[in-house]
Amino acid sequence: MEIKKRKQGFLMLGIMSGTSLDGLDLALCRFDKAGKKWQYHIEKAHTVPYKKTLQKTLSGIHLLSGEALIELHVRMGTYMSDAVLSFLKDCPEKPMAIASHGHTVYHQPHKGFTFQAGSGAVLAANTGIPVVCDFRSTDVALGGQGAPLVPMGDKLLFPDYDVCVNLGGIVNLSYALPGGKCMAFDVCAGNQLLNLLALREGKTFDKNGRIARNGKIIPDLIKKLNAHPFYTKRQAKSLGREWLEKNVFPHVSNAEQSGADLLHTSCHHIGMQLAKAMPPHVKKAKVLLTGGGAMNSFLVETIQQYCGAAKIVVPDTPTICFKEALVFAFLGLLRMRSEENVDCTYTGALRNTISGAVYLP
Repeated sequence: MEIKKRKQGFLMLGIMSGTSLDGLDLALCRFDKAGKKWQYHIEKAHTVPYKKTLQKTLSGIHLLSGEALIELHVRMGTYMSDAVLSFLKDCPEKPMAIASHGHTVYHQPHKGFTFQAGSGAVLAANTGIPVVCDFRSTDVALGGQGAPLVPMGDKLLFPDYDVCVNLGGIVNLSYALPGGKCMAFDVCAGNQLLNLLALREGKTFDKNGRIARNGKIIPDLIKKLNAHPFYTKRQAKSLGREWLEKNVFPHVSNAEQSGADLLHTSCHHIGMQLAKAMPPHVKKAKVLLTGGGAMNSFLVETIQQYCGAAKIVVPDTPTICFKEALVFAFLGLLRMRSEENVDCTYTGALRNTISGAVYLP
């Protein structure tokens, strides 16, 4: 479906439910193109925190029966619809379309599937606005990882940075190689790991890294966390909850050390892995940090410690908190314009694609 540009640019609504289960991010974004360069402005953004009951349900969503999963898929569509209608209630202009990432339940590209809950059909029907969703499946069908997708937005919306890092539930980054080829991949566990450990201390997350700052490195644990061969691979690669549950969480779940020490060690693990993943050709890289982890001052300091001469940039709060929703709004716009929005260079698929299912109200 073709969307025509309005005088004020393209207004899109991006929706993101991250693996860290913080809540539902909504970002109303306006895009404009001057020549070949895209510009953006986040006009309004809000996070709807998940109630504890829903948070608990989503944390165990992968354990549901087939019928229960589809039922929750529809319920999530309704939940998102209610959030959107409330969010847009006072907005003088409706978005041209909604781009919804959904909430990842399964991500197993090696088996040929990925699934995000939150029915796009329900969302479109209830809001009366076209919806783009299911951004990953076409890439997976073509042999790709279906991830990471955000680097397409990094390349077109944040071209002034050498490296873009997302400190979300899973840490990922993107950068350009000499000659124009781009690299992007998941790096290691992020807020999924840190929030799991914060729960041991009775907190949903470690605000500003205060708990972690008071801890110390556990030598045996840091060795175990850094030992997996995944970290030495350079090709297109992605991580999912399933991988973390098998290869990371067991090292910390029943550990006897204090929560402070476990969080401190995990932050160092993230810093070490990010430093290893940085492009070797950029000695003094300008690095953009976004995602919830960028609000964790101890984690940011630890990353800077390991990245040495790199210039770590933490942007304005809306960009930190809503960059993923912003990028998916942009990917949705590209889909509606019938332009490629998934780059096989990042994902390892057979070719670039115009990805995303479109539901009309």
